[in-house]
Amino acid sequence: MSDSSDGEHPDPFSDPEYREAVVDLLGAMAYGELTAFSRLAADAELAATLPDKAALGRQAAHEFHHYELLEVRLKELEADPAHAMQPFVAAIDEFHDRTRPSSWLEGLVKAYVGDGIATDFYREVSAYLDPGTQGLVLEVVQDMGQAEFAVRAVRDAIERDASVGGRLALWGRRLVGEALSQAQRVAAERDALGGLLVGGGYHSGGADLAEIGRMFARLTGEHTRRMGRLGLSA
Repeated sequence: MSDSSDGEHPDPFSDPEYREAVVDLLGAMAYGELTAFSRLAADAELAATLPDKAALGRQAAHEFHHYELLEVRLKELEADPAHAMQPFVAAIDEFHDRTRPSSWLEGLVKAYVGDGIATDFYREVSAYLDPGTQGLVLEVVQDMGQAEFAVRAVRDAIERDASVGGRLALWGRRLVGEALSQAQRVAAERDALGGLLVGGGYHSGGADLAEIGRMFARLTGEHTRRMGRLGLSA
């Protein structure tokens, strides 16, 4: 993937701060995709039916392909993928340790709701990226069928046993709290990522405090919408 250029931004990666921010972003996404692959592959083992096992295995394969796309791009930027991922290992691992599902259904809700928060955040951040990087980010976060699979499975379970809904709704609320907490931790520890938003990244101006507030309101709204699709109250 070649760097985009135009009259205003002949080479955005000539700015070391911008390059550092993009490497951080892609590193965080790469480790997220790698762990998503591992979790979905493990969840496939817990699936009750062969079609469900196959569906989750297919989704795991998509996650690993997305990881490979990010790995390639990091190498194009002359960044070591393992080094780029390392700063985010502790925060992402801690999130998963604190939100370890106790059932297959909790795992599905986590994959749909928890990962959805990260997906929405990356979509928001993509507005501040050069076209080439933006296209990669949007490709990586696209839904590969996991949403419909999770919605169907959770709604079917609630239809069979209404009490399941209350437990999963509490689980979903815990997920969003943990996800936002870890996101704030990462943003505080990685100045380059924060600068991508506030400094404007590829675009001049950046986001003011009001826009950042609106962004988090959109993230919360999307979480509420996802919970509603599952048949759960946010």
